[in-house]
Amino acid sequence: MDKKSIIEFGKEVIKLQSESINNISKYIDKNFEKAIQIILKSTGRVVVTGIGKSAIIANKIVATLNSTGTPSIFMHAADAIHGDLGIIKSDDVIICISKSGNTPEIKELVPFIKMNNNQLIAITGDKSSFLAKNSSVILNSFVEVEVCPNNLAPTNSTTAQLVIGDAIAVTLVKIKGFTKNDFAKFHPGGNLGKKLLLKVKDLVESSLIPSNKTNDSINEVIIEISEKMLGITAVLNDEKIVGVITDGDLRRTLLNHKEIKNLTAQDIMSVNPQIIDHESLAVEALELMKKHKISQLVTTKNDKYHGILHIQSLIKEGIAS
Repeated sequence: MDKKSIIEFGKEVIKLQSESINNISKYIDKNFEKAIQIILKSTGRVVVTGIGKSAIIANKIVATLNSTGTPSIFMHAADAIHGDLGIIKSDDVIICISKSGNTPEIKELVPFIKMNNNQLIAITGDKSSFLAKNSSVILNSFVEVEVCPNNLAPTNSTTAQLVIGDAIAVTLVKIKGFTKNDFAKFHPGGNLGKKLLLKVKDLVESSLIPSNKTNDSINEVIIEISEKMLGITAVLNDEKIVGVITDGDLRRTLLNHKEIKNLTAQDIMSVNPQIIDHESLAVEALELMKKHKISQLVTTKNDKYHGILHIQSLIKEGIAS
């Protein structure tokens, strides 16, 4: 294949997969609703099992369910019949994934699940298979053909299984009213968790709170900005924020005034600075900075000056780049 043919074939693969997956929506019926109700009513976990490529899909579904508030565990079908069945509790719901529904491991596993009286949800492409006939609910993942040129490698079929798993997880999110704050509780680490949890107050350095009074001299302003190293100082009048002075304000003052020794903070400050409450999310602060094309924000606590949030603090935490 030449370069153009490779590109075109890649596009065709994606097109065929999307068409195949779109057909799966036809199979979302009362069985899907029943499966959701079984999971909602259960006081146990969701145990997702499979073998081969289906086991890999099962692992991903477990990860999605756990991250969205539905306690789940993975159990490999082959390991289950060699001792891992012990992880199943009486009130757990089992989701078994298998394209054919007739593999030897599945045929050995299913009777033990039924013996334990667990509810069994099948995700399978064969409604007449052993798995389907012995399940409480059948979720049809049938695909006409694999996108593999030899119609052998699981491609469309595993994607269909994954899509059905995602549909289960997201439907549960919708019904439970699972919010972004709930989501954050399960993702405290990494940039995602920080974006959902980190607040402005977590990033303001309490030992670096630059401020000047309105009648402070320009020398006092320069000293304060230099010592606090944030490129800015807040100008206060009886503890009320009346303006800010930045490095840029100082440079403009030097350019526009031949004589500066008699200037005060009030003479050179910028009024109406951008202010954010210390309880606001860090991502909200970033949006405000982007909107006004600034790199520092004045922060307040109970409407009183609290400190300065610098863009570098957001970059350091991975909130900004």
